[in-house]
Amino acid sequence: MGRSRYHITDNAVPYFHTCTIVGWLPIFTRPNTVQIILDSWTYLQENECFQIHGYVILENHLHLIASSDNHREHIRRFKSFTARRIIDYLTEQKISLFFKQLAFHKVKHKTDSQHQFWQEGTHPKQIIDEEMM
Repeated sequence: MGRSRYHITDNAVPYFHTCTIVGWLPIFTRPNTVQIILDSWTYLQENECFQIHGYVILENHLHLIASSDNHREHIRRFKSFTARRIIDYLTEQKISLFFKQLAFHKVKHKTDSQHQFWQEGTHPKQIIDEEMM
């Protein structure tokens, strides 16, 4: 059992997700970081059974309504891939303030990396009917 009360229990329905950058850092004010998100979603839609019903990307978090035949795994891979790509981008561009903040906000139990990009979890909420959608 995970650390959250939010769980994906039915792959047959869409879920509303919120993905937040650690420390609420305004990283999505840069077009290149937003493009990494969009490219990842395009890949999942074209190569996996992943459907996006709606989204909004704000400066420090995003909201997404999506469905998938393997929802939990696709969201996990999305977050892992985008975190790695955005951290690499910040490193290449020498944007040290964000880079230092990602290290500062990393939770202590994450020992496999020096930085953390996304807050843990996405708080998936099952879309139960058309009115909710």
